Amino acid sequence: QVHLVESGGETVQAGGSLRLSCKHSGTSPSSCQAWFRQLPGKGREGVAGLYPFSGDTVYADSVRGRFTISHDTAKNTLYLQMDNLKPEDTAMYFCAADSGADCWDHGTAGYGFWGQGTQVTVSS
Repeated sequence: QVHLVESGGETVQAGGSLRLSCKHSGTSPSSCQAWFRQLPGKGREGVAGLYPFSGDTVYADSVRGRFTISHDTAKNTLYLQMDNLKPEDTAMYFCAADSGADCWDHGTAGYGFWGQGTQVTVSS
């Protein structure tokens, strides 16, 4: 059974940094994993994706150069390092995983397993 638990969300001032963590269990080594975010009343948008088997990463245009996705295999943990945060980054952040080969290409439909979310608030 796949289980994902996010942590690390908090309130931070604009320009600051945060690191989100997603402890996962039950996933295979080749699972694709990603971070999504969601604003109230809106759909989830992909932030960053990772393919652990190949090491390939993908980023949304809005965060490229500021956010970094990474994975620690020994700790079964996915990370999202967020630097130079902006008020528009305020959202609930979710980690997601699936065993597919091209998960990111399908957006939220590409991921069958989700965490409960962690709130990030960036004050101006």
